[in-house]
Amino acid sequence: MRCTQPLLVPGFWKRSLSEFYRYSNLALKLETLSVPGKPYQLIEFSEPDSVEMCKRMSDADHGGFSSANLDFVPASSDEPKHARFHGRISTQLPPDRPEIQRTGYAGWRTHDRGFTLFGKSVWDIDPYSFLALRVKSDGRAYFVNIQTESVIPTDLHQHRLYSRTPGKWETILIRFDDFVRTNHGLVVEPQSEMLRQKVLSVGLSLTDRIPGPYELCIEGMWATNNLKDGNKLSMRPGTTLEAEAKEKEMEDKAKEPEKILI
Repeated sequence: MRCTQPLLVPGFWKRSLSEFYRYSNLALKLETLSVPGKPYQLIEFSEPDSVEMCKRMSDADHGGFSSANLDFVPASSDEPKHARFHGRISTQLPPDRPEIQRTGYAGWRTHDRGFTLFGKSVWDIDPYSFLALRVKSDGRAYFVNIQTESVIPTDLHQHRLYSRTPGKWETILIRFDDFVRTNHGLVVEPQSEMLRQKVLSVGLSLTDRIPGPYELCIEGMWATNNLKDGNKLSMRPGTTLEAEAKEKEMEDKAKEPEKILI
């Protein structure tokens, strides 16, 4: 029996070797029996070809006029290596596509990771509590997107990226439990827990439909359990950590089934 051509490409063996090292480290360090202390890198824009691991998307794919670019930027005296997500949002409708009634979005996501000797390559972030991002934002309403294996392939888990210092580099942490399941931008009910063991891709999008230029620089994304990894915990502006915790506690209590005393 002969291997099919896709299984012979160098990327297949590189991914397989990477997965082998990861599984070996987990076994040797017994990390599956404890909370991992080291961060788990998902995407890092440290090389010129790192941006080729991502797919650009915008309404231009369906006849719209928004643009989405993701360019690698080398390190300089005051900037680290990073990717620059930029372009222009347009809400102009395509004249020859009457079925399209809404435009004005742009985004990017990592490509599907392909297959390895161990099967389909996915990220297992189940042992981690936070997603960390190192970014420099222009302050617009970006969303962080996580796609997992799902019965409905178009489902996404999303969270608003709240920048506290637009125009400056910051590391933002988002609780995985705070992501909301959506489909085509609409919240799905009932909500279901994110399948963290099988993450297919991560990315960012801009859907505020405000015409004009945009720019967000990103150094990387990683999963972590350490609050010290970041200098910002992503919450609504004006919300303190204590208030956020109190609100979450009240939400959890509201979800508890009513106790009936007999």
